[in-house]
Amino acid sequence: MRKLASIQRIKNLEPIPEADAIEKATVLGWQLVVKKGEFAVGDLCVYCEIDSLLPEKPEFEFLKARGMRIRTVRLKGQVSQGICFPLHILPKDTPITEDLDVTDILGIIKYEPPVPAQLAGIAKGLFPSFIPKTDETRVQVLQELLDACQGDTCYVTEKLDGSSVTYYLRNGEFGVCSRNLELFETPDNSLWKVARTLKIEEKLRSLNGNFALQGEIIGEGIQGNLYKLKSQTIQFFNVFDIDQYKYLDFEGFQKTITQLDLTPVPILETDFALSNDIQALVEKSKAKSVLNPAVWREGIVIRPLTEKVGTLGRVSFKAINPEFLLKYE
Repeated sequence: MRKLASIQRIKNLEPIPEADAIEKATVLGWQLVVKKGEFAVGDLCVYCEIDSLLPEKPEFEFLKARGMRIRTVRLKGQVSQGICFPLHILPKDTPITEDLDVTDILGIIKYEPPVPAQLAGIAKGLFPSFIPKTDETRVQVLQELLDACQGDTCYVTEKLDGSSVTYYLRNGEFGVCSRNLELFETPDNSLWKVARTLKIEEKLRSLNGNFALQGEIIGEGIQGNLYKLKSQTIQFFNVFDIDQYKYLDFEGFQKTITQLDLTPVPILETDFALSNDIQALVEKSKAKSVLNPAVWREGIVIRPLTEKVGTLGRVSFKAINPEFLLKYE
């Protein structure tokens, strides 16, 4: 579970050129702007990540003009992601422990963009328990994992700006799911319509076993259609073996997607030696989209060629392009 707000330590402070009142702080793997003199290196603080939606309380009044949402901003040329608060914003009985999740204590929730009507559909039930959801962890909170996996050979894909979809076939039953729900088939639901167009059910039935396909639906009516597509389609990033409860390695993923005549998300590299430098990985995310070179790509997803499970689960994470967030969010 993502910690939107937690007690963290100021790892570093650096001056910002031509800025007298602010400086750059590093918290976890995040870089952000703080008031000069408010914190010292080693201090504990309450760090709130981007996409935190703060409650309307006097101490957060300054966020009202931004809809109480913490976004990526640029101040004096410095990209700032998140906000640091002094510990005194916490209730007096809060135990001051580094890495303590204080999201619920502060009444913070995650900002969720509105779901277009053609994607929402009618819920058949919750997301199936026999398939993992598609959420990827941001690289800025994964220093220990990067240290443990440094040098591993990985593949890198473009993270697309669409909406995630999961299709499955289990014991003869075909299912269609959005990020959080399984959906009934309705005539106007895009996830079902594209499934019929691409013959997803028939293709899953051609496989020997119970499998799920996960991808990103993109195109007209979805997230502003950055890629300027004339219709809607899906590009896939996961093949999941339900019976074995495991993802296919990169080779198996590629083979299956090719066999099913489906399109994978853009594959950028297949021989990347994983670095443990968070800022270098964020820099790597900064480029234009393969699908539309006129726009920034949302980011990248990095995974080992051979599936690997760490203490936090599957080794698979995203680095979001700050330039994308600044321009489109």
